Amino acid sequence: MADIEKIVLSDKFAAFDTYWDPKVAGELNGQQVRLAKLKGDFVWHSHEHEDELFLVVQGLLRIELRDSQVELGPGEMVIIPRGVEHRPVADEEVHVMLFEPAATRNTGQHTNERTVSTLERI
Repeated sequence: MADIEKIVLSDKFAAFDTYWDPKVAGELNGQQVRLAKLKGDFVWHSHEHEDELFLVVQGLLRIELRDSQVELGPGEMVIIPRGVEHRPVADEEVHVMLFEPAATRNTGQHTNERTVSTLERI
């Protein structure tokens, strides 16, 4: 029988304290379930080939788009379609779950100090 492990989100989020540094909590069908803590402004970016799902677990997240914005609270999510430029903003600490292909880079087409090349598994 396969190893089946229950994932307790509160335990996973307690395992790290860095911001804008996504961690891999699980994988399925070529997709990764990533957890991240966010605070402050991220960079404007897009993902050329991948859609990106943001699910807020704790806190309030604003995702700025060039012509609008989406505000999310706990239990709310949004899917940003591939190619759409966006910037996540967290005025206070936010815990999010992200679903995206394993090859998706957190800063999209940009490489900068917030780019995470190798994601840690927690």
